[in-house]
Amino acid sequence: MRLRSERGATAVEFAIIMVPLLLMLVGILEFGRAYSAQVSISAAAREGARVMALQNSSSAAKSATKAAAPVLSPALTDAQIVITPATCTAGASVTVTITYPLNSVSGLFSSFLNGKNLQGVGVMRCGA
Repeated sequence: MRLRSERGATAVEFAIIMVPLLLMLVGILEFGRAYSAQVSISAAAREGARVMALQNSSSAAKSATKAAAPVLSPALTDAQIVITPATCTAGASVTVTITYPLNSVSGLFSSFLNGKNLQGVGVMRCGA
């Protein structure tokens, strides 16, 4: 008789433990995706600043910036890339700033992530 009364205990314990474990797993995946996007954005901003410092061309710098972040989905747009100053003079510094919106992939953390922006900044000294 004692075995019959504990028959569903394993299923109940599994259900109780599974919910927090799944939340942790999805949270880790969301954090990893956000971290990967931040690293890509920072590297792309550095590459854009390097191209602008060497070639003094805003269009070439924006193209290089977008090409340096192929893993981002949706891809970078020109509106998300700001280059200051617009022309590079020898000895001055150029700054490339990228603002990228962060969205939740799973939808579980959309109230925390949606509407937040990641920002990457690259600064280089302009060449001669």
